[in-house]
Amino acid sequence: MRLFQHENRQKSPASRRLYALYEIAYTIVDFIAALSFLVGSILFFWAKYETPAVWLFVIGSTCFCLKPTIRMAREIRLLGMGDTEDLAKRYDR
Repeated sequence: MRLFQHENRQKSPASRRLYALYEIAYTIVDFIAALSFLVGSILFFWAKYETPAVWLFVIGSTCFCLKPTIRMAREIRLLGMGDTEDLAKRYDR
């Protein structure tokens, strides 16, 4: 098995559930990043809100760094799940 193969996501109900949970986490982080940049951009219109705006940009940037981390963690977990059904069949023989 290799990373980022669609069939890794469809091996079992457990792998489909794991994939879905990671997609939810990825989407939440994506929304947080987008909202942080949007609100931060708006806050830059007023000089007194410059510091919170900068912090929102840092938060948004951190979220954008988390996105590939979440994807890689998901793929490694799916790869680690392997094809347990085939292993179980071989063990029963």
